[in-house]
Amino acid sequence: MTENEVLDEFRAAGALLQGHFILTSGLRSPVFLQKMFVFQDPKRTERLCKALAEKIEARFGKIDVVVSPAVGGIVPGYETARQLGAKAIFVERENGKFALRRGFEIEPGAKVITVEDIVTTGLSVRETLDSLQEHLTGGAQVVAAACLIDRSGGRAEVGVPVVALATMDIPNYSPDNLPPELAAMPPVKPGSRGLKV
Repeated sequence: MTENEVLDEFRAAGALLQGHFILTSGLRSPVFLQKMFVFQDPKRTERLCKALAEKIEARFGKIDVVVSPAVGGIVPGYETARQLGAKAIFVERENGKFALRRGFEIEPGAKVITVEDIVTTGLSVRETLDSLQEHLTGGAQVVAAACLIDRSGGRAEVGVPVVALATMDIPNYSPDNLPPELAAMPPVKPGSRGLKV
């Protein structure tokens, strides 16, 4: 699947939005990728995650475990794991930090990849990786982080290689340094990080 085909899937789902958005990172942007519009269509989700799984497998071989951050990463993580024939687990917030809960375990020697929906700054991926450190025993290792779209233009540093189906260079601004056209619009916060569990 080409980058244009990936973006066409988002456009067809009405998931490529323009306006003034507050991202989960707190940054502001004129573009928001509403991936839940994509994930409400199982066939579209399957196409995208199959393509991501193929890209992961071509680069890293067999993967044993896919770990995703809740909430946004659960659907693409599960479907990508299904395509890889891997186990799908997720981390969720506990006392404000990601933790591996629910009895999820990573077997010794497992080859692990994290799967996220959209990467902007890489914060969720870094928090996911930090939460896994105590669970990586007996040679288990995280070989990479994967996402459907990397909107950082490839600049997000997460500590492991990043595999993205599409890479976009979408501008982000701090709230106190907005361009006039963005400052003139009321902001909308469509992300999930602020959800209460």
